[in-house]
Amino acid sequence: MSLLKKLGASIYQAKNEILLVGKPNLGVISALFHTSSPDLKNHITGPKRFLKYNKTFFPPQSPDEEPRKAYVCHVKENIRYSPKKMWYIASFVRGMSVDEAVKQLSFVLKRGASAVKETILEAQEMAVTKHNVEYKTNLWVAESFCTKGKYFRGIRRHARMRYGIVDYKHCHYFVRLEEGTPPVDYYQKALPPPKDRLEDWMNKMRNRKITNSL
Repeated sequence: MSLLKKLGASIYQAKNEILLVGKPNLGVISALFHTSSPDLKNHITGPKRFLKYNKTFFPPQSPDEEPRKAYVCHVKENIRYSPKKMWYIASFVRGMSVDEAVKQLSFVLKRGASAVKETILEAQEMAVTKHNVEYKTNLWVAESFCTKGKYFRGIRRHARMRYGIVDYKHCHYFVRLEEGTPPVDYYQKALPPPKDRLEDWMNKMRNRKITNSL
């Protein structure tokens, strides 16, 4: 009975049954039950290998070599969004400069665009503060992809005492920013000028072999 009084609700007893009336004190109730260890709050539950690229040590370069460009990897874990829908947004910003990607994502009317935009801005801040990048605008999206996260299965109530199974989907978004300007032909190599293509076609026509000819 003393335990029930701690709950902060009105207590009535009728026919050897104890009834609670009113809203109980949820803070007291949560203190009475076992909770997880506080050390698990800092435990990484998502992907771990991708962020290890930030800790890679490269050998020193000679003066005649081209300076190695800085890069930074970042990931956002367990986004409440379908990975199939996130794929379109991740592929959209790939190969853009950071400023152009943020500008374009501001006009994408998809829920996952805000998470991608936030991840890119966080990676841009990390590049300046932790990876010695001089100008934060001198970055471009070298890699942008997503993978499948945790799936939670639930039940949705239907009519006529029936039910349907629903999946609550999550995904992980990965991005790698690289120092410099984005390449012009990131997805596909640029075609040669029309004059060169015409000359190439003429050479192919002249080199044809006619079957059963002299």
